[in-house]
Amino acid sequence: MLYVIHLRGTGSSETRLAAILQAGLSGTVYEEINDPDVFLLRAADLQGQACLFAISLGRGGANDAYHRLITLLYTHTDFLAGVCAGLVIDGPDELFTKKMGRELLFTANRAGCLFPGKPLVEATGSLYNFSTQAGLLGVHKKEAYKKAVAGLIDKVISFSGTGMGKRACQRLLVLHASSRGTSNTLLLWDMVKQNLGAFTEIEEISLRDGELVDCRGCSYETCLHYGEKGDCFYGGLIVDRVYPAVKRCHAVLLLCPNYNDAVGANMTAFFNRLTALFRSDFREFAEKRVYALVVSGYSGGDIVAEQIADTMSCNKNFILPPQFAMVETANTPRSILACRGIKGRAAAMAARIEEVLQAGAVKK
Repeated sequence: MLYVIHLRGTGSSETRLAAILQAGLSGTVYEEINDPDVFLLRAADLQGQACLFAISLGRGGANDAYHRLITLLYTHTDFLAGVCAGLVIDGPDELFTKKMGRELLFTANRAGCLFPGKPLVEATGSLYNFSTQAGLLGVHKKEAYKKAVAGLIDKVISFSGTGMGKRACQRLLVLHASSRGTSNTLLLWDMVKQNLGAFTEIEEISLRDGELVDCRGCSYETCLHYGEKGDCFYGGLIVDRVYPAVKRCHAVLLLCPNYNDAVGANMTAFFNRLTALFRSDFREFAEKRVYALVVSGYSGGDIVAEQIADTMSCNKNFILPPQFAMVETANTPRSILACRGIKGRAAAMAARIEEVLQAGAVKK
């Protein structure tokens, strides 16, 4: 069963979204829910099911039902356990679709929802964001939008029907760019690592170990040419160590302190440079998971977690497993150790990683 959580807005975006959903759901057995409170009452029916969140926005990103949904998900942190979902956001102009999509992605994931790679279809007012896809498919932008929604529906249903993408996984790649002497994020990783059994193979790479050049924007053809060889025009640490490690691993754990409400420069460079490998291995990326440890000195950890989810799942096709990010606040060096309940939360994070990494595996 597919549950369609269709939170209706007003105006042109709702009219367009309703037509797109009607086309995409043709031949699919589904139940539509339009009220977040009714959705909550159906919680027991959701286990192991597929959901599609479809939101149409009014001017300024307005949709009262959407905000009620966010509150519901935030206050019921296991509400979507066992659910696999996708997101469709339709707006009347060029703003807010990505913002709302990222927020819902993070909040639903925090409530236990799993998302397959590329789980978000967003439609801006002009549909200009579908220009490239339309050109590749040789269709109009609206037709490209329709095909994207239909493809997402098929993906979510098939993914939920195959054990939520679980497979025999053992290799965890850990990436960071922090200094061991002062980093609360690395201390948090140490606590998580202590709870990971010998069953999990861990490869840890510091993005500070060697020259790291950010992406300079090669042409699509150049990027694809190098990516097909597991290479990149700018070489260095990313090509020599990170690319091979990404190809080997089954899951990536990113250690991300909050720098000005964003990931740091080295991690951003990793995101950008991953594009070359993604162009040739996007199907392999669809079988890998991403996790994150986010530590803020003051606030804004949710913004950083949303950035990671958007980049690695929506753009790079990684699976977003339930509660993929552990988000903490600690300022002065080593203050993470004094956070109340931190050891328990670190152990829980390790258990979430191992639960998926070991699913179906045979211990050697």
